[in-house]
Amino acid sequence: MTSVSQQSELLTVRQVAELLQVPVSWVYGRMRKRSLEQLPAYRLGKYWRFDRNEVLAWVVRHQANREAA
Repeated sequence: MTSVSQQSELLTVRQVAELLQVPVSWVYGRMRKRSLEQLPAYRLGKYWRFDRNEVLAWVVRHQANREAA
């Protein structure tokens, strides 16, 4: 069984924008791209949700890629 502390929080598009300190339009743009920059997202009916841990891991990967370039 998974404890609540081990579960990740699902975020809305607006919450991801606030977390990353970017405009909501930037988040939607990263969802549409079919490249390495695509944010991990889940569609629940007409709504998009993001796993907080996956978004933070995405940021770390992209920071590492930028430093390696």
